[in-house]
Amino acid sequence: MKKILTIILALIISNQISAQIKSVNYDVISNQINSGVPLPSEEPFYIKGTLPTNIEFVRVKVNRPGKNDKQAEEYVWKTAFDFQVNQYELFIATPLKSNTEYNLEFSFFEKADEEQMDEVKSALNKNLESYINANLEVASGGIKSYSNDQVMIAQMNQIVENGLLDYRHFLGRDFPGFSDLVKQKLDQKDKLKLRRARFNILGRNEEDNEKAVYANAYIDELVGTVQNEVDQFLSRSLLALVDERTVNAYPTEKKPHTLPLNFGYGSFAVKRTLSSTEYFNGPYLGLSFPLGNKTFRKFLGNASISTGVFLQNFESKSGNQISGPLVNLPIYAGLGYKIFNVMRFNAGAVMINMEEVNSGSNTNYIQPYVGLSLEFNLWVGLNNRR
Repeated sequence: MKKILTIILALIISNQISAQIKSVNYDVISNQINSGVPLPSEEPFYIKGTLPTNIEFVRVKVNRPGKNDKQAEEYVWKTAFDFQVNQYELFIATPLKSNTEYNLEFSFFEKADEEQMDEVKSALNKNLESYINANLEVASGGIKSYSNDQVMIAQMNQIVENGLLDYRHFLGRDFPGFSDLVKQKLDQKDKLKLRRARFNILGRNEEDNEKAVYANAYIDELVGTVQNEVDQFLSRSLLALVDERTVNAYPTEKKPHTLPLNFGYGSFAVKRTLSSTEYFNGPYLGLSFPLGNKTFRKFLGNASISTGVFLQNFESKSGNQISGPLVNLPIYAGLGYKIFNVMRFNAGAVMINMEEVNSGSNTNYIQPYVGLSLEFNLWVGLNNRR
C-alpha cells in the first residue's frame, strides 16, 4: 500500500513540474510569431513582444479562419499606471486545438491627444444631433417620430459604437448605452399637445408661436441630454488605434495520439449456481477510450469506456473454476471516470466462464463489477490529428 501511495505522489509531482506555462515571442517588425515554429496546443501560453514607443495598450484576437469575428477570443494588455516598461505579455488562457490553423490579429493603441478627443466628441455630437432632427418633426398635433423609442435608442447606441471603432476606453469599458433619462425624455414627446402649432415658429398668433418654440426647445433638450451622456463617457482620454498586424492561418503543434492504460484492482460478485453470493477480487489491466478531449470538454475528457481483463482466474468455495471466454481470463467492460488526475474509477460488467466441479459443465455469465486503477498514457502513432 505504501508503494502505491509513493507512486501516486510521484506522478502528481511530475505532472505539476511539467505544467509550466510556455511563452512565445511576436516580432512586430517582421510580423512573425514564435520564430516560425507552430504555436503550443491544448495548453495556455503567453505571447510576449517588444512594446513600440508610446503604445499603452495591446490587443490580440485569436480565431479560426472563416469563423465569425464574434467567435474570436480576445486578450488584452495595458500599461500599469505610469511604470515604464519595454515589453508586453498577453496570456492566452483558452487552449488552441492541436494541428489546427488560427488567425491572430494584433492591435496597438496609444493615448489619444486633446485634438483627437475634440474631433471624436464633435463628430459624435453632430451625428447624434442630425439623427434626432431627421427623426423628429414638429407637426400641428404634436411631435411626429419616424421611429419608435426603442429603435431610436438602439440606433443612437450604434452611432456611438461605430464612431468609437478605432478607439477604446482606457478602463476597457464599452459604451453602456443611453440611460433611462434619455428614454424618459423620448417618452415626453408623446405627451406634448401642439394641435394649433405650425411647421415653423412664425405662426398665425402668439399661442402658435409659443407651442412651436416649446416643441423645438424639447428637441434641443433631448439633443443636449444625449450629448451630455456621450461627453460623460468620453470625459477621460481614450486610447486611439495606431496600427494593426495580422498573422493568418498560423498552425499549432501536433499532439501525439495516446491511449490510457489502466492497472488496478477490481471486485465482482457471483451468485448463479453457488449456494450463496461470493465476492472475488483481483488485479486487472485494460485500456480506456475517452469520450472527449479533456482540454476542451473536461467532463467527457475524464469519462471513458474502459475494457480489459482480470489478470488471474478465481475459484469458488465449492471448488468451481472461474475464468473467462476467449482469453481464458475474466473480461470486463464499463464506464470509467478519472479522478485525482492519475486514478480512474470503473464500473460495469465482467464476463466470466464458470466450470462446475460436480457436473463439469461450462457456462458464461455476465456479472457487475467495480474497480479503481492507476492510469498511464501510452503514445500511439496511429493518428496525429486530434
